[in-house]
Amino acid sequence: MTETKYTMESIKCFIIEKTGCDYEEVTANCDIIYDLGCYGDDLSELIYQYKEKYNVNLENYLWYFHTEEEGHLNLSIGRAFFKPPYERVKHIPLTPALLLDSANEGKWLVAYPEHSLPRRRYDIVINQVVILVFIIFFIFKCAK
Repeated sequence: MTETKYTMESIKCFIIEKTGCDYEEVTANCDIIYDLGCYGDDLSELIYQYKEKYNVNLENYLWYFHTEEEGHLNLSIGRAFFKPPYERVKHIPLTPALLLDSANEGKWLVAYPEHSLPRRRYDIVINQVVILVFIIFFIFKCAK
């Protein structure tokens, strides 16, 4: 049996410090993304600091099961044609209880379901092509 090194209180205080949420909002089974509003880059930073503070091996952590990306990618043209990774899988809540259990085990405990993603992010490729076309159009327009 694994020795318990950390407590729920420790994890709750860590989450409160990183998110600015009130103590009452952070419960063992709240979803840090949907209930506390921490996602995208803010969640990535929280997870990185969690890894460092609690010495958790996150080798098998897959962000797209837990959170979406920051806002500007959610409004992209490429997304109209190709789903981003987080829309291709079922959301798995990221909870303080999960963080606590993983911290006490020293490794990420989520067993992700079978899934496949394209080798490339075609939604992003389309966005880059659209931006390039606008830049080229602007250069030619200004050159006249």
